[in-house]
Amino acid sequence: QVQLVESGGGLVQAGGSLRLSCAASGRTFSSYVMGWFRQAPGKEREFVATISWSVGSTRYVDSVKGRFTISRDIVKKTTYLQMNSLKPEDTAVYYCAAGRTLTSWEYWGKGTLVTVSS
Repeated sequence: QVQLVESGGGLVQAGGSLRLSCAASGRTFSSYVMGWFRQAPGKEREFVATISWSVGSTRYVDSVKGRFTISRDIVKKTTYLQMNSLKPEDTAVYYCAAGRTLTSWEYWGKGTLVTVSS
């Protein structure tokens, strides 16, 4: 049974930092892409960042470039999202996902809430 479990969310002031973690279990992910998505209140879920599990190549949505960093620890089977210089508009539930391609997400976590106060 595949599980993705997010942690690390919370309340932070604007300009602060948080690091989200996504612990994966239940299968090998060597051929997968890991992603972080977010959904703000009243908005659709949007892509934030992805990382290739095997080679570590990354992609980011423009609004977080230079502020967020996605990484993975192959031994721990954990994906991270380091978020710096947080803004109120980053407030959302952040979800971890795993898929074989960038357009096919097979597994999702339950999400972790990030709230950035102004």
